[in-house]
Amino acid sequence: MVDVKEIKSVKIVPFTLMTSAVSAILALIYAIILLLLSGIIAAFLPAEIGGLVAGLGVALIILLPLGSFLLNVLWAFLTAWFYNLLVPKVGGIKLGMEGKEIKNLPVVSLALITSVINTIWAFIIGLLLTAAFAPFLGLLSSLPQIINAFAPALANNTTAIQGMQGALGASGAIMAVILIIAVPILVFILSFIGYALTAVFYNVLIPRVGGIQLELAAVQEKFSEITNIPAVPLALALAVVMAIWGLIQGLLNLVTYASVGDPVGGVVSLISNIVGSFIGAFIVYAITAFIYNFLAPKLGGIQLELE
Repeated sequence: MVDVKEIKSVKIVPFTLMTSAVSAILALIYAIILLLLSGIIAAFLPAEIGGLVAGLGVALIILLPLGSFLLNVLWAFLTAWFYNLLVPKVGGIKLGMEGKEIKNLPVVSLALITSVINTIWAFIIGLLLTAAFAPFLGLLSSLPQIINAFAPALANNTTAIQGMQGALGASGAIMAVILIIAVPILVFILSFIGYALTAVFYNVLIPRVGGIQLELAAVQEKFSEITNIPAVPLALALAVVMAIWGLIQGLLNLVTYASVGDPVGGVVSLISNIVGSFIGAFIVYAITAFIYNFLAPKLGGIQLELE
């Protein structure tokens, strides 16, 4: 029998530490792959350029894991904080559990809070981008004064100068509205649709392939710690879902290719999207689970308040 549990809150520090550590190790693996590729590429280049490429690959071994860890500390901490603040207002993610297996994901609960969190991030990034572009826009708005100082003949055209000032001011306002209002609204809509469809795909497919499994252990207060995530069930369940997204992308590509008279290319794209999405997702999620299970006894697993 399926028992629906709601994630009422997430302990911020364990979530931040674990997700950041996993991200750093994944980034290290990616950096090693890039290092190997850069070494191969460097072998076919002139010595000076090849040395530069190889040196860049070595630098990435340090920069990618470190940068990934630091960025994820900020992202994970704030995301968990946003989640805990939003649960009383919009409800938390619900999990249809049967034993340790997630048999289904209630669609609205997953889509609503995740899309709201994504919208908050889009709003924050929009504010930061607006602030970053503000000096540049200020420089542009002073362009008429620069013209007046260095090109008096052009400055005599008062109508043109006023038009330029108005256009620059309007462009700044439009950009701010787009970044701070329009983009977050679009992010909410697309995120809601995307997560809702993901939950639907999961719920339809999981009875056939098996769901994600979480091994939970009760800890202090009302929290349960995820002590282990079996790698194959996680990777298989999410890879199948990603294959459906690959199918959708492949069908769109098929229509595009067919419209330009290349249906064979469309079929190849369709197959490669499905297979590539499945294999890529399976590998990434399996590695992620292995890393999590390796780190959990050392750092402590993610802790959830389930009710």
